[in-house]
Amino acid sequence: MATSVVGSVAKGLIRVGRPFYKMSGSGNDFVFFDLRDGPPGDLSTPTAIQEICARGTGVGADGVVFFDRSDPQAPTIRYYNSDGSGGELCGNATLCTVRLAELLGAPCDDGVIVRTDAGDVAARLVDGLPEIDLEAVTEVQPDLAAIEPTGSEQRLGYTVVGVPHVVIEVPDVATVDVVGRGSRIRRDRSLAMGANVNFVARASDGSWMIRTYERGVEGETLACGTGAAASAILLEAWGRAASPVRLVTRSARTLTVRLGREGDVWHPSLRGSAELVFIGQFVHTG
Repeated sequence: MATSVVGSVAKGLIRVGRPFYKMSGSGNDFVFFDLRDGPPGDLSTPTAIQEICARGTGVGADGVVFFDRSDPQAPTIRYYNSDGSGGELCGNATLCTVRLAELLGAPCDDGVIVRTDAGDVAARLVDGLPEIDLEAVTEVQPDLAAIEPTGSEQRLGYTVVGVPHVVIEVPDVATVDVVGRGSRIRRDRSLAMGANVNFVARASDGSWMIRTYERGVEGETLACGTGAAASAILLEAWGRAASPVRLVTRSARTLTVRLGREGDVWHPSLRGSAELVFIGQFVHTG
């Protein structure tokens, strides 16, 4: 185990022998702790989460998930970003929850409910992939007047899909300064809670390429599930796409968003890959 995490074991932050699951949702990666193995304890402190998520010195992840499966048909999760801050909802972590529940023996074909800090999320397997119905989206601003487009940016919009998102259409996501531009917008004074920032561009096959700067990770991630849903909503609101919307992430994996709408209320469903990367255990090596 890496030095920083071993050091934490010595300090009592992480119990020796504590198992964990490393999951990846389209490249968005997480460390899952099953609460059947014990309560979170000091694992949920910002220091422990930062050390676990640190790449190169820890396990490496975009976030940590505490997974309570005492009710197989309604697992509960609590999600933390890699900086130790709490996250109300993470789409890819929720997709990974469905996959992990299935791998641990919960029947998911007929559907389950995942309980999150943002509310209950209906979930199922569709063609072998997890799919979740996100909470109804009511806050949508197709034009974000408070932030001016720069350079080749064509349009900016804002919506809240569990967490706040800014979506920017550009000609080519490959040329975007995701970290530089994303971090400035994420901290713009007009955004009371900050925001994730998503850059989207149409691909030749009709799908959309997407890159995301994530609040709480404070950098670019390989995928963002709620960002894909937010982007799909705004692309349809702009008349640029129609449901289902396929968004190709930085990991080259595709997230598919189905959209229903009742007046000003949007009902997004998100489907994408979720994989168990490995199972580990914290040990003290010295």
